[in-house]
Amino acid sequence: MVMPSLVPWQDVPVFLTGHTGFKGSWLALWLHALGARVHGYAQNPPTTPAIFEIARVCDVLASDTRADLADLAALKASMAAARPRIVFHLAAQPLVRAAYADPVGTFATNVMGTAHVLETVRSVESVEAVVVVTTDKVYDNREWAYPYRETDSLGGHDPYSASKSAAEIVAASYRSSYFSCEGGHRARLATARAGNVIGGGDWASDRLVPDCLKAFAEGRAVSLRYPEAVRPWQHVLEPLSGYLLLAEALMSSNGQRYATAWNFGPDLTSNAAVCDVAQRVAELWGGTARVECSAQDRLSHEAGLLRLDASRARTELGWRPRWNLQEALARTVTWHKQWLAGDDMAARTRMQIEEYA
Repeated sequence: MVMPSLVPWQDVPVFLTGHTGFKGSWLALWLHALGARVHGYAQNPPTTPAIFEIARVCDVLASDTRADLADLAALKASMAAARPRIVFHLAAQPLVRAAYADPVGTFATNVMGTAHVLETVRSVESVEAVVVVTTDKVYDNREWAYPYRETDSLGGHDPYSASKSAAEIVAASYRSSYFSCEGGHRARLATARAGNVIGGGDWASDRLVPDCLKAFAEGRAVSLRYPEAVRPWQHVLEPLSGYLLLAEALMSSNGQRYATAWNFGPDLTSNAAVCDVAQRVAELWGGTARVECSAQDRLSHEAGLLRLDASRARTELGWRPRWNLQEALARTVTWHKQWLAGDDMAARTRMQIEEYA
C-alpha cells in the first residue's frame, strides 16, 4: 500500500474544517505528524467528552477558529489569513437521526456550508487542492447486492443522505464552473465517500460502536435498532489515509485527472451485519458485556444493505485498507479502555497513527 509521504506535507499550510469532530481530530493529528501546519475552522466539539480535548488536538494547530460555516465573512477571513495550499472540508451535520429532527439545519450545514467553503476557496489564490468529504450514503440505494461505484446515481431518501448527495452536486458544479477550467481558479477539487468509520474517541449518539462501549462500561446490555443491516465498517484511519493520498495526487503535475469522486471503503470481508459487529465488540470488551439483537426503534427508512466499490482508489491511488474489521474493532476497544484507565490519550492516539502508518 502507498502511504502518505512526509515530503509533500512538510510545512504545507492546510485548512481543515470540522477539526473539532471525531474524524477531524484524527486528521489534524496525522497532518501534524506529517509536518503540515494545520489551520482549523469549526464549531466547538460536538460531544462531551470529545477526542479533540482528550487528545489535546489544540496543541498541534497553527490556528483554531471557532465559527459556523454559515458565517461566510468569518470563513473568508480565516482562510485568507491561513493562506492554505490544501483544504479538507469535513465539517458537517453527520447524524441520520438528527437530520430527521432538524432537516432544515442539516441542509443548511451540509449543502450551503459546502457552497460557502468552495466560494471561499475561489477568493484565496493560494489553494491548490480541495478534498470535500461526504459519505457512502450519497448513492441512490436500491438495496442491490453489488457495491456502489462512483459512476452510480446519487440519491437520498432521508434528509441526511439527501443533504450529502446535494453537497456532491454542489462540488461538481463548482469544479466544472470555477476550478481548473479556462480562466478559473487553479485548485483541483475532489470528493471522497467513505463507509461507516469506527475508532477511539467517537462519542456521537446513535452510532453502533459508541453505543456498545457506553453500555458495556456501564454494565448494561446494548439494544440494536436494525441488527440485520449490513454496512462497510472501517477504522477511521483507513479513509483518512485515502484523503491524504488523494490530496497528494491533486497536488501532482497531472493532478487534474484526480479531480473527481472517490470511494474509500473496506474489503468485502469487512462488510458485516450490525448484530455481528456488536457481538464482536462484546467479546473484545469481555466480562458481562451482552447484546440484545431484537430490533429497537428503527427509523422510518434505513438502508438494509450498503457496500462500496473502492476499485478506483486501489488502482489509481494505490490505496487499500490495512486493518480488517476485527483489527479495527480491537483498536477501538483498546483506545476506549485506555481512556477509561486515565492514560495519556494524546500519546495513545499518536501511537495508533504511527502503528497504522
